[in-house]
Amino acid sequence: MKIGICLPYMKAGLTREDYMDWFRAVDEGPFHSISCGERVHGPTYDMRVLLAAAAAATRRVEITPTLYVLPMHSATNVAKEVATLDILSGNRVKNIAVGYGGREQDYEAVGARFHGRYGRMDRQVEQMQKIWGGQEIIDGCGPIGPTPTWSQAPRLLAGAMGPKSIERCAQWADGLYAWSGNGEQEELQRTFAMADAAWERAGRGASPYRLGGFWYTLAEDGQRKLYDYVYEYLAIAGPEIARMMAESVHRSGADELVKALDNAEAAGCEEVFLVPATAELVEIQGLADILHSRG
Repeated sequence: MKIGICLPYMKAGLTREDYMDWFRAVDEGPFHSISCGERVHGPTYDMRVLLAAAAAATRRVEITPTLYVLPMHSATNVAKEVATLDILSGNRVKNIAVGYGGREQDYEAVGARFHGRYGRMDRQVEQMQKIWGGQEIIDGCGPIGPTPTWSQAPRLLAGAMGPKSIERCAQWADGLYAWSGNGEQEELQRTFAMADAAWERAGRGASPYRLGGFWYTLAEDGQRKLYDYVYEYLAIAGPEIARMMAESVHRSGADELVKALDNAEAAGCEEVFLVPATAELVEIQGLADILHSRG
């Protein structure tokens, strides 16, 4: 199972030096990939800018957006960004996760329509594929660059959890980004099983790529910091939901993290992204030590 790590994009006050330390530590560690999520509200940093910086500052790890809330954006701009990001990284963009997003407030803040986002994403994926294939979008205007230099387009992974959305994404996605905040085997397995069935009904020849993700921390006083992180992440949904989710996570400390990694592997994850609750470098250094000892 390949191990990726998410950048700390939700912590206020991070500097250029902080991110350069993270880029360096991840690239030098036993990690397969580096990712970043997308969010508008809160003290969040821009996913696209951070991943572009990571592409330029690293040399080895794959660069994976996890994920574009695609219906908030222009499909043309996303296609250009992804092709540019792959060129900047030296062809290290192998997976792109896209999803619908559930925060209507983020849509409103960027002037995008929340309703109709499911059908809109189907059309956006089709347009992105046309652009990467060099087809004209506006007759007579020629292709939209840059021309990708990859030998094969990155996998499009659907960040979907419900049966209806997974069924829809099975028509065009190459895999699934399954989320389990506490890294539970049963939760991941259930989502992957829905994807397998949907892919089969869609007549897809290949099985979906299986990417998983969960929250963790190895920081001192980790359980409190993990609770605070999850609560703040979900506070926009209201205090009851934020409290319920924050109370459900406990992957703090090495033993709990190993259990979650074992769960992800047993669930069939081909790759898993770990999302740290803090921006402390121990999140990388401690995880590297665990992975070395785990073998």
